[in-house]
Amino acid sequence: MAVRVLLADDQALVRTGFRLILQAQPGIDVVGEAANGEEAVALGRELRPDVTLMDISMPVLDGLEATRLLAGPGVADPLRVVVVTTYDLDQNVYAALQAGACGFLLKDSGPQLLIEAVSAAAQGDSLLSPSVTTRLLKHFAERAPQRPAAAEASALTARELDVVREVARGLTNAEIAGRLAISATTVKAHLTSAQRKIGLRNRTEAAVWAWESRIVG
Repeated sequence: MAVRVLLADDQALVRTGFRLILQAQPGIDVVGEAANGEEAVALGRELRPDVTLMDISMPVLDGLEATRLLAGPGVADPLRVVVVTTYDLDQNVYAALQAGACGFLLKDSGPQLLIEAVSAAAQGDSLLSPSVTTRLLKHFAERAPQRPAAAEASALTARELDVVREVARGLTNAEIAGRLAISATTVKAHLTSAQRKIGLRNRTEAAVWAWESRIVG
């Protein structure tokens, strides 16, 4: 079954470029385009795409609020949103990750990374652009007040903490399995258990929690 993608960007040229790249790939189908955040929210709720590529700076409703409405903590069945930005240390990107986005993509990343980003988001397997995402989380989390996490962290087993730390460093399940000498299935089980105990919905939220709680550094 094809990965269904929604494009949200106020620049028609950007949407066209993304669509041409993605539509040329087998297994990816662009099902809609939005020129502002309000349209993105309406189409997201109507079409229920597997992945939404969301620009941050858009008219009517910005991408940050649109992300919160489609993937935020109060959304019962959140969509997978990847925020798109020009700058890798944009404060708004960090806010979007906190609001429920599963990762982010730089506009100049190139066709291959765009395809990989959509595939990764659809699978829910890894942070997008791991090295850059990790740097972004580290940069802003270290400038923010440390969140009280002693009680949350104490609820996790030692192995669950190990897995969450590696997720926060941007590793995939396969890479974590190799580093910890366990199977990828066991990694997924530990991560799922940790997310349930702390009340996190995806691995990006787990990474944000780990950096803000200072359990990784």
